[in-house]
Amino acid sequence: MADPHPERPSIEREDKRSFLQKLVEFIHPGPDSRDELIETLADAEDNDVIGAESRVMLEGVLRMADMTAGDVMVAAPRMDLVDIDDPLETLIHTVIDTAHSRFPVFEGDKENIIGILLAKDLLKLQRSPSLSIRALLRTPTFVPESKGLNDLLREFRGNRNHLAIVIDEFGRVAGLITIEDVLEQIVGEIEDEFDIAEDEGDIFGLADHTYRVSGDTPVERVAEAFGIEFDAEQLTEDFETIGGLIAHEMGHVPKRGEHHVIGGFDFFVLHTKGGAVRWFKVSPARGGDAAD
Repeated sequence: MADPHPERPSIEREDKRSFLQKLVEFIHPGPDSRDELIETLADAEDNDVIGAESRVMLEGVLRMADMTAGDVMVAAPRMDLVDIDDPLETLIHTVIDTAHSRFPVFEGDKENIIGILLAKDLLKLQRSPSLSIRALLRTPTFVPESKGLNDLLREFRGNRNHLAIVIDEFGRVAGLITIEDVLEQIVGEIEDEFDIAEDEGDIFGLADHTYRVSGDTPVERVAEAFGIEFDAEQLTEDFETIGGLIAHEMGHVPKRGEHHVIGGFDFFVLHTKGGAVRWFKVSPARGGDAAD
C-alpha cells in the first residue's frame, strides 16, 4: 500500500557551499590558478559584482593559505615578557606601559615560558592579596614556525586561546603570534585603542599629568606644546616628526619600553606598530636625565 503522505522533495535545501565556492561557480568555467582568481576578483569589483572591501578580504584569505606563523609573528627580541619573580607593582607597570592584554611569563631564562598571564587576572589579586601569581597563569600554547595560518586560526577559534608561542626548528622561542596578527592578514590592520584618527589630535593630556604623543606629531608642534627649543640640526627637514627625530638620535628604531630625553622631557615608547613608534608617553625628565 502506498504511503498516503509520501515525503515531498524539499524545495529549498540548505546550501552548504562556501561563499568562495559560490563565487567560483558563478564565474564558471573559472580561473586555473590562484593568481587568475585574484585577477578575476579585481574584475568583479570593477563590474560592481563585489565591493572593494569584499575583494580585499577574499584576496587576504587566498594569500593566507600559503602563509605560516613564522611569516607574521612578533620576533622574540620584540616580545614583551613577564618574569614570574617580578613584584606585583612591576607587573602592573608593564601592563600599563605596553597596553597588552596577554603576556608570556618566563622563569629563570627567557626561553623557559611557563604560562600566559591575562592582564585582567591581576584584578583578582585585589580581592585575594594572598593569591599567587603562578596560580593565575594559563597554559601556554606552542606552535612551530611552519604552522599554517589557516590551521592556526582554526585552533585559536577552537581552544579560545588567542596567543601562541612560536618555536623554531631547534626548539627555541622564535616569537609569538596572536589571533589579531592572523585576522589582520584578511581584514587589514585592526585599529586598537591607541590608533586614533589623525584629525582627532596628536597630543593628549593624561590623568597622571603626563602626555600621550603620537610619533607622527610634527617636531614644531612638540616644540610649541612643551616649550622645547630644538637646535638647527634637530629641525632639519629630514626629521619632520618627533618619532623620526628620536629614532635618529637613538641610532635605531625605538622599541617599546625604551626612552629618550629631549629638552628636559622624557619620551617613553609606549606603543609601536609597523616598525615605527605610534605613541610616546611624555613627562618631565627627572634628576640628571633632564640635562641630556
